[in-house]
Amino acid sequence: MYEDKTLVCKECGQEFIFSAGEQEFYAEKGFVNEPQRCKSCRDARKNAGKAERVMYTAVCASCGGEAKVPFEPKEGRAVYCSDCFAKMNEA
Repeated sequence: MYEDKTLVCKECGQEFIFSAGEQEFYAEKGFVNEPQRCKSCRDARKNAGKAERVMYTAVCASCGGEAKVPFEPKEGRAVYCSDCFAKMNEA
């Protein structure tokens, strides 16, 4: 019923394929308009308003290795690297 279509991105001007599967998905969801932007432009637009996540470096309390965490480590509180944290949660 559906066939792949070649569309032109209104953002970057590149051609992209609007696949038969995507067209079927759009129809199931009740969308009546075809996409105006290619996948990379849609992703860039979606992520434009998001703030970059700040990562902090600390010393792992278990193995002594480097631990990168998304919060500021506090003095006197243990911080674990991803591997040690996962091992602790297995037990």
